[in-house]
Formats: sequence, structure tokens, C-alpha cells
Amino acid sequence: MPNRRSRALPATLVVAGLLAGTPGAAAATPGPRDTISAQVRELARHQVKLARAKERRRELVRDAERLIEAYNGELVTVRRAQAEHAEVTSDLKTAEQAVEEARSRAAALAADAYGVDLANPMMALPGAPDALMRRASLVTQIGDERAAVIDRLDDSREVLRILQNQAADMLDEAHRAAAEAERLKTAAEEAVKTQLAETRELRREQREIEERLDLAGFRLGAARAAPAWALTAGGAGGEAARWALAQLGKPYVWAADGPESFDCSGLTMRAWERAGVPLDHWTGTQWTAGPHVESDDLRPGDLVFFGDPIHHVGLFIGRGLMVHAPQTGDVVRIASMWRPDYVGATRPG
Repeated sequence: MPNRRSRALPATLVVAGLLAGTPGAAAATPGPRDTISAQVRELARHQVKLARAKERRRELVRDAERLIEAYNGELVTVRRAQAEHAEVTSDLKTAEQAVEEARSRAAALAADAYGVDLANPMMALPGAPDALMRRASLVTQIGDERAAVIDRLDDSREVLRILQNQAADMLDEAHRAAAEAERLKTAAEEAVKTQLAETRELRREQREIEERLDLAGFRLGAARAAPAWALTAGGAGGEAARWALAQLGKPYVWAADGPESFDCSGLTMRAWERAGVPLDHWTGTQWTAGPHVESDDLRPGDLVFFGDPIHHVGLFIGRGLMVHAPQTGDVVRIASMWRPDYVGATRPG
């Protein structure tokens, strides 16, 4: 395929020449000039649509980037909420263990102070009554202090439980926000993909219009440069086609075979001579210089013949086009091969 940017200026010049009235256009196989004008207008409309689609895609990309970053921010919030929830849960577990340990120590201290075997609480306490009273007072004091500690630990545990519930709520909210952010991010990414596909389709349609415009220009005889796609064919036929295309613009002269001017069979003879296949300077023997091929099997370099009896020959280059030396007063040019007097084609070799 040709590089569209490299062809944009020549196509514009072709159209300008067509609309202004290109000399010699009547000698080529013409197409209606209003068709060219319509295609130019269609191309302009597509260029506007393409520009709008590109701008819309840029807007969607910006929106998607914003939503993606918002989603990333929500993920950070989720991770922080998870860490905070884990920390509070760990602190709560530690506090619960501390409460249980404090209660166990308080019970053990009370048993030691009274000298009571907790496994046999009905056993008599040793010692005199006054010693027993002092011990009881001490145990009461220690018990009160331990109870105060346990109360404080219980309070801390309750606070931690409240914080744990709050952290769990925050974590749930963070997950919901992240899910919504992901939904919006996915929707934005899909919108960008859709717009990108639309832009690609518009570009494809624009290329088709440009190719039709180029083809119409060639058919009106306005082309003076070989299209890039016609220069890439391989084999002997491709070599012959490239050589013939290098002669574009050289004048038609009856019975001439180059190098500065050609008639139709002189051009095809020299083109195939360059590819290593000798031909006569006559359409009659060029018609029989190789196997005949159907029109849907044509390859670059094949010879296409016209008239009954045959009196004109061109060299096929692809896409329904040929390069030929048309007639006196004209030049070697590209034109459509689809003429009413088309006879058939031959592949030299």
C-alpha cells in the first residue's frame, strides 16, 4: 500500500488540475468530472469527521487517565484501610489477652494472700485472727487495685472493639468505592477502544476515497507519477511494469520505440526487453507472445490488447490500470484498462 502522507500532495494537485481543466484529458478514458468533485467533497467531509473523532478520542483518553488514577487512589485507600483494620484487630487481641492474664493474676494473688488452696476452698485458713484480718485487708486492697486495672483493660478493649468496627466499616466502604472506580475505569477504557475503532474505520474509508480519487485522476489522464503500490511487483512482469512507469510523460510518436518517445507497441517491447523477454514491435505478434490470461488473473506486466482487429496495447500495472502510449499528441500515461474495445491479455515469456 502507498504511504498516504506522501501521496496527499500529488492527489491534491491532481484534483486541482482536473477541476481546472487538464490539457489532454479528453484523449484518455474519461470519467465524469462531477464524480471527481463529489469525491473531493466526500473526502473533505471524512477529513472533518476524522478530525472530530480524533479529538473525541483524546478527550476520552484524558477522562480514562483521570479515572484510572482515581481507581489507583481508591486501591491505596483500600490497602491503608486493610492495614488499619489488621492493626486494630491485632491490638484488640492483645488487649483481650491482657485482660485475661490480669484476671488470672488477680485470682492467684488473692489465693496466695489468704493461703487458700483454690482447689479446696473450704480448708481452714492458718494464723491468728488479727493476722488473718490484716491479710484480708491487704488482699482487699490488692484486689481493688487489680479490679481497677482490669476495668481499665476492659475499657481499652471496648474502645478497641469500637475502633475495629469502625475500621471494618471503613474497609467495606473502601472496597465499594474501589469497585465503583473500577467500573468507571473499565467503562472509560471501553469508550476509548470504541472511539479508536471508529477512528480506524474512518481512516480506512478515507484511504478508500483517496484511492478512488487517485483512480479517477488516472482515468482522466491527470497522473504524471507512478503510484507507489505499482512499483512493488516482483518477477519479470514487475520489472517490465516499473520500466514502463519510468517513461511516464514521454510523448507518443508513431513507430517510435524510445528512448525519448514511444508508440504503444514500442513501449511494451522495450519494457519487456528490459525484463529479458524479446518482443516484436507489433501488436500482432505481441498478442501471441505468451499464454492468454483471464482478466481476473492479470498480473503486473501482462499485456492488454484493444480493437478488432487489434491495434492498441498497454501494460497492466494492477488495480484495473495500465500504462500505455495512447495516440499522437498525447504522452505515456496511466489509464483504466476497462475500455469497450478490450480484447484480452497475454503474459510474455
